[in-house]
Amino acid sequence: MPGIIAFKGVSLDRFIGQMTMSTEGIYGIPLDVSATIVFLFVLLGAFLDKAGAGKYFIQLALSLLGGFKGGPAKAAVMGSGLTGLVSGSSIANIVTTGTFTIPLMKKVGYPPKKAAAIEVAASTDGQLAPPIMGAAAFIIAEYVNVPYLEVIKAAAIPAFASYAALFYITHIEASKLGLRGLTRNERPPFLKTLMSGVHFLVPIFVLLYQLIIARHSPEMAAFNAICVMAVIMLFQHPIRAFLEERPLGPAFRKGIVEIVEAMSRGAQNMCPVALATASAGIIVGVVAMGLGGLITEVIDVLSGGSVYLLLLITAVASLIIGMGLPTTATYIVMASLTAPVIVELGGGMGLVVPLMAAHLFCFYFGILADDTPPVGLAAYAASAIAKSPPIPTGLQGFMYDIRTAILPFMFIFNSDLILHGITSWLQALLIFAMACLGNFAFASATQGWFVAKNRVYEIPLLLSVTLILMRPDLIAQWLHMPHEKRYWTALIGLSVFGLIYLMQQMRSRKQP
Repeated sequence: MPGIIAFKGVSLDRFIGQMTMSTEGIYGIPLDVSATIVFLFVLLGAFLDKAGAGKYFIQLALSLLGGFKGGPAKAAVMGSGLTGLVSGSSIANIVTTGTFTIPLMKKVGYPPKKAAAIEVAASTDGQLAPPIMGAAAFIIAEYVNVPYLEVIKAAAIPAFASYAALFYITHIEASKLGLRGLTRNERPPFLKTLMSGVHFLVPIFVLLYQLIIARHSPEMAAFNAICVMAVIMLFQHPIRAFLEERPLGPAFRKGIVEIVEAMSRGAQNMCPVALATASAGIIVGVVAMGLGGLITEVIDVLSGGSVYLLLLITAVASLIIGMGLPTTATYIVMASLTAPVIVELGGGMGLVVPLMAAHLFCFYFGILADDTPPVGLAAYAASAIAKSPPIPTGLQGFMYDIRTAILPFMFIFNSDLILHGITSWLQALLIFAMACLGNFAFASATQGWFVAKNRVYEIPLLLSVTLILMRPDLIAQWLHMPHEKRYWTALIGLSVFGLIYLMQQMRSRKQP
């Protein structure tokens, strides 16, 4: 074989030993993390779901946002984000929240395809949101060998900027279609809704307190949150029965049955994750037996020394592999194959890429595969609820998710976005604001609408705003400004954004 793909092979004994006896095989880091940490978070998600937290989050989102223009779509984004914090699966998220939100979106005027696509985009991005990130946060922490909180810190700004842009997209779509929000009578009252399920927030606060303040291990924090949730499930029905003067015995029995059913559902939900991580371990083992160096060399040749081409190859490969694999497994495979390559080849090309950025890059594109046609499983699940064609739904969902696809490219080149080396809260908030506005400009450019329908010449202006706000380091370099003053370039981006706003505002007023 040609030198670049020559491989002398391995014996059967070595292959079986590698797969079954080493930490770079089936029983490797991914399976270990999924058995010790991920299972507890999946179980917590099953407890919350069985107790009724999914429906509560949707009702709470509707009470807060339902009255705005296209309110049910905004509620879908918020509800799916809250559910995604603990669910870790885009399809489970769609089935849980989409059942409520998709019919409501259709009711206020969203076409079935767009209603399903918004739910797909919102549910898919639920896996980006800290603190759980579809269980991948814990595997990233093990691979990068950093504390779990470092992963949360790195993932925070891209995830929340992506969600803010999705809120913005739902507003753009509502403006295009001339939609209204729900009337006061159609949406649930906020205070009553908040109080009706405030107990569901207790285990989440316990989890966050233990992770962030007490600094307990993730498994200890999840275990304690599950214990709190079990107590709540045991007593929520008896308390309601007492207040409504009903017998307490059947209410207690109902609570016990729900706890047992939640444990059963948690185990069932864990099976695909465990199988996926074990299977991904096989690929990790094969790479460790000598293919790793070959893959680095092959990608180096294919990219031709261009870091942009290298990232594009990684992104496309993640999307293709992710069509047939769950998100976590896609991340494990791509992180094993390409994350070290991005760091190594990027360094050779003069680009210092933090290892965290390379791992998050693989993770983001593994998630985006969930709504990439022709095998976007999330799009199939949502289209079944909306009664829309699955392939067009997947394409529309991917168009909404393009705003997420640019974020990994941006934080590879601008590590400020993952707060690499950033310790100031004020600086972090400034970076977040710039990332949000840059993402808004990109969403307007790709959706063809800002205040009014875009003119052709406004699209490159909006894209330039995105570049200025997300790559202030590059603009500062072009303008020969000191690196420490790079954030001042935001004034240029804001000026251009404001100019486009004024032009479109004047144009929209002239239209009848």
